[in-house]
Amino acid sequence: MSDVLARLAATIAARAEADPSTSHTAKLLSKGVGKCAEKFGEEAVEAIIAAAERDRTNLTYEAADVLYHLLVMLRAGGVEWTEVLTELERREGVSGIAEKAARP
Repeated sequence: MSDVLARLAATIAARAEADPSTSHTAKLLSKGVGKCAEKFGEEAVEAIIAAAERDRTNLTYEAADVLYHLLVMLRAGGVEWTEVLTELERREGVSGIAEKAARP
């Protein structure tokens, strides 16, 4: 599988310290985790609408926006992309029912 998300996470990390007037990523991050979460939610809703409308092209576009904004939100929340991957690896091969039952 492509490592494009790892590269995107690295780009977001690099741009976190950029001038918000010249970087969309820096501008989002400067507004804090709440605003980043709000933007992620907006993009998720747009993806949901595209899926419900069976608009394959727009769903693809919106899904890319969702992934970008997820990575920005994670960065704003102090969570590294590698932490998410580690959690996914931990869950690999475990049924969703069993995984949820094991949560505190």
